[in-house]
Amino acid sequence: MSTDQVQDPVRSESSVRGRPWLVLTVLCLAYFKAQLDGVVLPVALPSITADLNASFQQTVWVMSAYIFTLAVTLITAGRLGDLYGKRRVFLTGVAVFTLCSLGGGLAQNPEQLITARALQGLGAALIIPQSMALLVETYPAERRGTALGIRGGAGGAAAVAGPVVGGLLVSLADWRWIFFLNLPLGIAILVLAWLALPAATQRSRRLDPFGVALSSGALLALAVSLNQGESTGWDAWIWWTMGGAFLLAVVFVGQQWRWQEREPLVPFGIFRDRNYTVMNFYAVLTSVTMIGLVLVMSVYFQTVLGFSALRTGLILMPASLFSMALSPLAGKLSDKVEGRYLLLVGGALTTAGMLWMLYGMRQSAHWQDFVVAMCVIGAGNAFLLTPLSAVALYRVTPETAGAASGVLVTSMQVGAMIGAAVVGGLLGSVSGAPVLDSSRLLMAVFALTGALAAALCLAARKNLPLAAPRDTPAESRE
Repeated sequence: MSTDQVQDPVRSESSVRGRPWLVLTVLCLAYFKAQLDGVVLPVALPSITADLNASFQQTVWVMSAYIFTLAVTLITAGRLGDLYGKRRVFLTGVAVFTLCSLGGGLAQNPEQLITARALQGLGAALIIPQSMALLVETYPAERRGTALGIRGGAGGAAAVAGPVVGGLLVSLADWRWIFFLNLPLGIAILVLAWLALPAATQRSRRLDPFGVALSSGALLALAVSLNQGESTGWDAWIWWTMGGAFLLAVVFVGQQWRWQEREPLVPFGIFRDRNYTVMNFYAVLTSVTMIGLVLVMSVYFQTVLGFSALRTGLILMPASLFSMALSPLAGKLSDKVEGRYLLLVGGALTTAGMLWMLYGMRQSAHWQDFVVAMCVIGAGNAFLLTPLSAVALYRVTPETAGAASGVLVTSMQVGAMIGAAVVGGLLGSVSGAPVLDSSRLLMAVFALTGALAAALCLAARKNLPLAAPRDTPAESRE
């Protein structure tokens, strides 16, 4: 360990242990806000297009800019919390997100809105891994699952509320209020976070700039190639970009290997825990499955059955409602039951629900045919995501919690991008009757992916109690 890696003093009772639920509330509010802005905007895109006279491509970038920035910066943002204080980075993320929400609401042309959305994605990247890492510091491993479950419920609530809130604001006011609504919420989170979150002692640490450049370049190239592949017909430059992403990733791993004795962007020690490594692969497969399911069913409902976007959203909503309602229960159970068994149950339920959906997918189907299956899938999703985080982060130390959280969330983002690219590649070029056949094929593929994820969780070890209770480091006010 380098000489500038000093140990933090023991956290005082008054700083965190006396108010862990206040810490959890603040982190869940911020996570809810970051997740909400990823799903609230689609219903407003027609209004934005008309008001700003935006082209179709510009409208696409209004959505993509947020996703790209988030995916590219998560690893770096997570490690920033370890190096410079999780509280400081979290507050910075909330401030950036809130200010850029104001910028989005005041945008006068598509370019300004795209820039605001990209910077919002940066703010979200600073928030999301810290919201997980701070829970690692606040709650001991044997009680962490409950907290992570409530955090997962907040994410599920955002998925349910997003389209509804967006539709109401556009109908009753103006699309700009989608952004202005973040201002009072952001200010409230900043005040509560300043009062509630533990602060950190000043550390003399330095971020790895070469590692940041390599990881960001690799993730950006991967995101662009997967996102733009279908729309460009998978031209040669897409494959060159994807190859560049792989090459940069290889160089990044080599550079990090040589940098381990300094301040690496990704400390390889986090992968010595087999459960953490397994859960990263599990996260990729699970995200592929979930985003693939939602996209396939959205295309099937609207293209094959002729449902409206609103009706499609209502049919998909039971999955989000069940996931939101059961996530706290899944978290609480993960404190008492082996997480890998809960993951197996989640994978089995999700796969069963998808096979049920596959059985009902036909030209003359009715919406009632899918309601129960969506409820089963939602219950499965609750037992996929919450125990995933609890199992992955059980043995993570506070000194590397930010990096571990950043890598884990990045794995989820990569899986989501792969799932979206697979759906776009197969369904983007077909129309008419072949859509049904392609949708059924994809549903079968994603059901198989879900089953593979369930089988993979058996490779995780039993989470034995830690050797001794440990006090997590305190952070002094910055």
